[in-house]
Amino acid sequence: MLHVIDLKKSYDNDIVLKGINFQIKPGEIAAIMGPSGCGKSTFVRAINRLIEPDSGEIYFKDIAIHNLPSAQMEQVRKEIGFVFQHFNLIKRLTTKQNVALGLVKNGFSLKQADAQAMVALRDVGLAELADLRVDKLSGGEKQRVGIARALVMEPDLILLDEPTASLDPILVTEVLDVLEKIAKTRRNSSIIIVTHEVAFARRVADKIYFMDKGKFIESGSPEEVLNNPRSWIGKKYKKIINYY
Repeated sequence: MLHVIDLKKSYDNDIVLKGINFQIKPGEIAAIMGPSGCGKSTFVRAINRLIEPDSGEIYFKDIAIHNLPSAQMEQVRKEIGFVFQHFNLIKRLTTKQNVALGLVKNGFSLKQADAQAMVALRDVGLAELADLRVDKLSGGEKQRVGIARALVMEPDLILLDEPTASLDPILVTEVLDVLEKIAKTRRNSSIIIVTHEVAFARRVADKIYFMDKGKFIESGSPEEVLNNPRSWIGKKYKKIINYY
């Protein structure tokens, strides 16, 4: 499904990604965890070239997407859903219009786009708010719209960049509940989620990657890396789980 080889990224003298290697199979769920500023968001954004890496190789379904010109990359992005930290919704549009917009841009009729958008909104529990402008929604509802927008194209790969980072703690649970449902029901899609929510990662991930200073320092099943961690990050997360 996805194979990343020796991915590197720097900003001036700040080395953000130090030769990342990563693989995920169809239907797998990977959680990327680590301290703030360690390169997690840069990594997940570099996968579909929202951030251009300096070097390295990215293969998606055996396509060398690191070499693709922008027009062809746009075609590949139709198969890669992305959920942003800060929603990135169009405020003047309704919930349904935000979800349907990508479909319309890709040649769907308005009727088809609306119907498919409603399916995605039902999946995230927002069908009753379809005609409400998104600037009237709560933060948790806005993020669920963002998730529906990522799902509506039926992507083979879903990337989530800290989807609860912009939410008040009271709203985090509603978004995590939706993501857990998606993880259980959309097993044909591979999912990569950057998150600090350790209990959530333990429940849904097939594999957890701990990142520090631009590289992965430990990876394995949730049981391996949270029950018997080797890295300092894993030991910190184990303490969090034991505390609760």
